[in-house]
Amino acid sequence: MCTTWPLRQSFSLPSCKLPSATIAQVCSNASSPTNWFGRWIPSARGLCPEASAPRTAVGMAVTLHTNVGDLKLELFCDEVPKSTENFLALCASGKYDGTVFHRVIKGFLAQGGDPTNTGDGGQSIWGRPYEDEIVDHLKHDRRGVVSMANGGPDTNESQFFVTFAKQRQLDGKYTVFGKVINGFDVLDVIERAAVDEEDRPLREIKVESVTIHANPIA
Repeated sequence: MCTTWPLRQSFSLPSCKLPSATIAQVCSNASSPTNWFGRWIPSARGLCPEASAPRTAVGMAVTLHTNVGDLKLELFCDEVPKSTENFLALCASGKYDGTVFHRVIKGFLAQGGDPTNTGDGGQSIWGRPYEDEIVDHLKHDRRGVVSMANGGPDTNESQFFVTFAKQRQLDGKYTVFGKVINGFDVLDVIERAAVDEEDRPLREIKVESVTIHANPIA
């Protein structure tokens, strides 16, 4: 069973300034935007390492609205701030809209997050790969764990995967940054998808849009 991921190839992620309404969605207690995308980032408690405000535990969630139903993910902002910052920024700027789950392996995982939809693309908000955030207590110990895909140590970009079952052989190799909290029936549909010899679904499973919640139970 495959547990490695293709190296990323070039994909141009343009700089953008998020509108104030989007920033307010991304962070509670948002203040002036500073240097996110190199660019622009909301200075908010607990979310951004660059923020001057003291860090506090932050609970946030996103809903991936797919063409087969909604997946709601809780994000571990306090434990893995860089990966959740990257993921939230890409969500807020629409980079995941229209992306597909390009690899689905029954009993293992579904991988997506590549704006080129080839499985070889995607870029972080910093325009380069960033380092792993391995946290001892965050494990691939259940169905619905959400982690960054990579091509080796410290090569995180935009691609991510969701587990279909416990996958402890992935612990220490991939950054766990969230978990599914609603939509396990949708995860069932994704897992049952017919795929080709490269594990690509024969019928596209697409993220149509993303909603960001400042509270996991919102």
